[in-house]
Amino acid sequence: MFRVRLEAAAGAVETHLAAALAGYGDLPVARAMAYAAAGGKRLRGFLALEGARLHRVEEARALWPAAAIEAVHAYSLVHDDLPCMDDDDLRRGQPTVHVKWDEATAVLAGDALQSAAFEMVLREECHPDPAVRAALALTLARAAGAAGMVRGQALDIAAESAERPLGLREIEALQADKTGALFGWAAEAGPRMAGADAAPMAAYARALGLAFQIADDVLDVEGDARKAGKRLQKDAAAGKATFVSLMGLAPAKARAAALAEEACDAVAPYGAEARTLRELARFVISRES
Repeated sequence: MFRVRLEAAAGAVETHLAAALAGYGDLPVARAMAYAAAGGKRLRGFLALEGARLHRVEEARALWPAAAIEAVHAYSLVHDDLPCMDDDDLRRGQPTVHVKWDEATAVLAGDALQSAAFEMVLREECHPDPAVRAALALTLARAAGAAGMVRGQALDIAAESAERPLGLREIEALQADKTGALFGWAAEAGPRMAGADAAPMAAYARALGLAFQIADDVLDVEGDARKAGKRLQKDAAAGKATFVSLMGLAPAKARAAALAEEACDAVAPYGAEARTLRELARFVISRES
């Protein structure tokens, strides 16, 4: 049932996002936006839809924040892959945007995807109350910017040239911004749209985001590049501190499993209706890509 729901949600978000981006024409930057936004597991969009479902927000409205968070995620990957950042040539099994087009197009496509995300949550179709739309946009700006994801990315880059590798607590703080901030926004979008208490979803997302990143570090060590759709073992080659390098492989897996259960406990107030969220938490630590 979980896999079926995940695939259905991914398809719905994919269709909605493609339609939202179709209005930008056929310039190379518009084609690069659509290319960058296509594919992926849509976990953040799925989380937005599930949070909305739990709070009785209709899917037609919830698809707007779900597509928006996937647009922000896509923009972050386009920029992350650039030569000045992680310098990757493969993403989701396909050439990265700057390889398929060029660096300037990649920068502009990332910029435009970020702008498109704010347009999506500010559309009247997202929510009839302008105050709710404004709150979604404000919190998305905080999650994606220098108080959230961008700050985490900046700390990650700074760590590469630091005199000493980061410690475990520093890595956790970094990843709470770099990875966790977008998960948090996605999880809170539904209760925010419903005017409900977002605390259970926020706690769930904090544990889920960290579990996700630890699982990513494990995949980088023992994953299959063909299934992952990207180059692996780059962190080890660069001597970069990760959860695996700091904790060891087995303890990192155990920590991810404990965090998945912590996420499950956080959504206990929703009872049986949160079954899909509990399955999602266990999925993120067992995935192969």
